[in-house]
Amino acid sequence: MQTHDLLLALARDGEAFADVCADADLGAPVPSCPGWTVADLVYHLGEVHHFWRTIVAEQRDGWEGYERPDRPMDGDLIRWYRDGLAALRETLAAADPAQPNWTWSTDRTAGFVIRRMAHEAAIHRWDAEQAAGLDTGIEPHLASDGIDEFLMWFADEPKEGQPAPGGSVHLHCGDVPGEWTVRMNAEGTYDIERAHAKGDCAIRGSASDILLALWRRRPASTVDIVGDTDIAARFLAYPALE
Repeated sequence: MQTHDLLLALARDGEAFADVCADADLGAPVPSCPGWTVADLVYHLGEVHHFWRTIVAEQRDGWEGYERPDRPMDGDLIRWYRDGLAALRETLAAADPAQPNWTWSTDRTAGFVIRRMAHEAAIHRWDAEQAAGLDTGIEPHLASDGIDEFLMWFADEPKEGQPAPGGSVHLHCGDVPGEWTVRMNAEGTYDIERAHAKGDCAIRGSASDILLALWRRRPASTVDIVGDTDIAARFLAYPALE
């Protein structure tokens, strides 16, 4: 997706998150984030926004010295979050995507942060809706880009004690463009082929359902798995998402 589209997605899902949480019980549990309440989720996303706004606005070359904001009282949380979202959007819109700044990835640019923040907002908007008894999924084109981002930066970070998939996995969106085949290489990272290819197993479905299954927000039963189901199960269980 282009930077403009990612910024629009951040605005859309970021505001929708605030609207859902404003109408929800802040003390309600968030089923997809065990142990968290809606208030915890609001503070988490607001603090994430504060962190990355600081990194990009100050073009920091490291995270050291960052000071986490105090958590507001519950009655002030939504307003605090909305103010922070507006400030983040302003900072990211003004930044050159090629601007160098620290990130935890090998892509140390503002463009990485813009993309990450769009997807962070979408997933946590979905989390908030679950707590409120709603479910509208992820916008399909954003979800397809989110699958690509997940495969690049999250899929090969192993959960402790989890065995490697041990085969190739083909992912295929049924509603929007998006196909990937991944195979783990000798270095323990995935080689990603963004084209139609046959894997030992295939994961097929809507872009939203695939993305939510990758983030372990939905069970594997919500997508269509063909071929070696054991490889698919290990692939979905492999990443450390905590």
